Amino acid sequence: MENNPKNQPDKEHDFMTTNQGVKVSHTDDSLKVGERGPTIMDDHHFREKMMHFDHERIPERVVHARGSAAHGYFQVYESMAPYTKAKFLQDPSKKTSVFVRFSTVVGFRGSADTVRDVRGFATKFYTEEGNYDLVGNNMPVFFIQDAIKFPDLVHSIKPEPHNEMPQAAAAHDSFWDFVSLMPESMHMIMWVLSDRGVPRSYSKMEGFGVHTFRFVNKEGKSHFIKLHWKPLTDMASLVWDEAQKTAGKDPDFNRRDLWDSIEMGNYPEFELCVQMLPEEDEHKFAFDILDATKIWPEELVPLKRVGKMVLDRNPEDFFTETEQVAFHPGHLVSGIDLTNDPLLQGRLFSYLDTQLTRLGGPNFAELPINKPHAKVENNQQDGFMRHHNNHRGNVNYFPNSRAEGKPQMAPEDEMGYVHYPENVSGKKIRGRSEGFKDFYSQATLFYRSMTEIEKKHIIEAAWFELGKVKEMAIRERVVRQFYHIDEDMARKVAEGIGVKPLDQSEIDKIQQEVKSFQENVWKDKVNIDDSPSLSMEKVKKADSIKGMKVGILAEKGANLSTVTKLKEWLKENNADAEVVSSQFGIFGDEMKVDKSYITTASVLYDSIFVVDGKESIEAMADNGDSIHFVNECYRHCKPIGLIGDAKEFLDNTSIRKLVQENGDGNWSDKGVVSGSDLSDNFFNDYFKALAMQRHWGRSSKDKVPA
Repeated sequence: MENNPKNQPDKEHDFMTTNQGVKVSHTDDSLKVGERGPTIMDDHHFREKMMHFDHERIPERVVHARGSAAHGYFQVYESMAPYTKAKFLQDPSKKTSVFVRFSTVVGFRGSADTVRDVRGFATKFYTEEGNYDLVGNNMPVFFIQDAIKFPDLVHSIKPEPHNEMPQAAAAHDSFWDFVSLMPESMHMIMWVLSDRGVPRSYSKMEGFGVHTFRFVNKEGKSHFIKLHWKPLTDMASLVWDEAQKTAGKDPDFNRRDLWDSIEMGNYPEFELCVQMLPEEDEHKFAFDILDATKIWPEELVPLKRVGKMVLDRNPEDFFTETEQVAFHPGHLVSGIDLTNDPLLQGRLFSYLDTQLTRLGGPNFAELPINKPHAKVENNQQDGFMRHHNNHRGNVNYFPNSRAEGKPQMAPEDEMGYVHYPENVSGKKIRGRSEGFKDFYSQATLFYRSMTEIEKKHIIEAAWFELGKVKEMAIRERVVRQFYHIDEDMARKVAEGIGVKPLDQSEIDKIQQEVKSFQENVWKDKVNIDDSPSLSMEKVKKADSIKGMKVGILAEKGANLSTVTKLKEWLKENNADAEVVSSQFGIFGDEMKVDKSYITTASVLYDSIFVVDGKESIEAMADNGDSIHFVNECYRHCKPIGLIGDAKEFLDNTSIRKLVQENGDGNWSDKGVVSGSDLSDNFFNDYFKALAMQRHWGRSSKDKVPA
């Protein structure tokens, strides 16, 4: 039978039925005793329909509740056989199916996409050897070192229990109280306060496995590894004012972007990269490689680009796939193994335990989205929702003779999973190594590796977060922690939240404590003071506008040929556009108005473009919404395009006096690009402005009302 066209009913099966397949003749009225009498228990259709509705919600995830997902494939660039025997990392001609779920961490399912938060980045590889799950985040480190503190962390950052506020936010007393007393969180706090905490798009953020794992090859040689996802486009983030406004204008902003990009054919692409350390280098560096609050700086342990992932298909049903997918860091394939990272060790228990509650029992792997593409053979049976016997017959135990010993054990040379034979010894204690107690070095490395604008954003984010904290003692403790990271940053944060800066003797004492620890613990270890790869701005290539969206402002009388040509050019460069006007339908059949000022905002676009046409320009000059659109776009440092007499529109805004003219009377200044027509030169300049994404050189932008 041919595949059914999307959203088209199957003519042979377009009657409504019960869950038992019985055709339904009436579903608008329950079965009653007379027209006004009571409903009777004989109505099996009503009981089944209501029972299913009553139970159609499963418990949402405690963390990562709000998610979006996509199908795709992964393809390795070259065989990784020297390092791992994992089959999906061997053959460059083979595509491995994947399912990726992106998510926020703190908020409930109904929260907004653009809150300041960590983003989950979980990938399920349906390999020929079974499922492999890489369950990580868009940040390479975490708040805590040992999983036993995870319930405390989550309780502190979730809404406060007495009033269930605030939702999807860290800006409250409980979280910062916890952080102020947990110095191991300081490195992660730098990442969360940075621009990484408010990604523009799931396709424009990095992903990390967070933990240290192992590659093991056929000879039994082991390498410690860190796994990364690198987007093939430049990374991009929202500015904080933009993120807050977007949450109100479109709380589904990131989810919608992912869905629309795939529907348009602008498939998100990521490279899988690996950092590898031979066993003998385990103790070489000034960080403990098993500490999940630490990175391996790329300048010390270079990335090897392993392969590419392409997300090219949206889910057919959100609940069945995105909600019911079950990830677990212990879902491994031969050639990939675990380490003694104490946070990872705790997750191995927690994830499996969670699935039992959320998905109703042990058979969640039989759901289609979780089912391996590899054949499953074992003697497990029964339990809630069991619908497939993994090994048919009258024998369900091992060893056995009645079924010829089947299913039998796979030898190692047939890719039977064998754990790496690591030597383990020691006393049973509750503790951690001295190297884990370096809480500040990498927080300092992160902050000092940022550009000035990135540092400014971190400080402003701290002002917002700590400005919401009511107890002054908590603010003071956090600032004291910041003095361990960078004195200038701590002083600026203190000034912004009304905390008295520490006196110099206290600062000197803190700095001596940090220096003494590093000299004693990390003596003769390899370290660095600057890591440019940590900065989004320093690694920007600015060579693509893929996935960007332009808002085209036009009113009646606009030059529609400009709109058509601009849209065609954007499409050729894998970008998109929407026509924004004061009302729908003003161009009749000639041009579609996609959004009105009431239904959209400048924060939902990567750039604003003002179309030529005298009548249109005059109408926009009298429209406060049009003026606000351009002012706000400028304030958020995004590119602005103007063509022909559209330049005159700037005279009505607050930015005209801030823009410098070129010798030809046009502009190409700080991302404001104008031209007399849509020439190749104009498109070249506009492309460069778009690819830069933000134009931080607008020193007077804060004077622009928006």
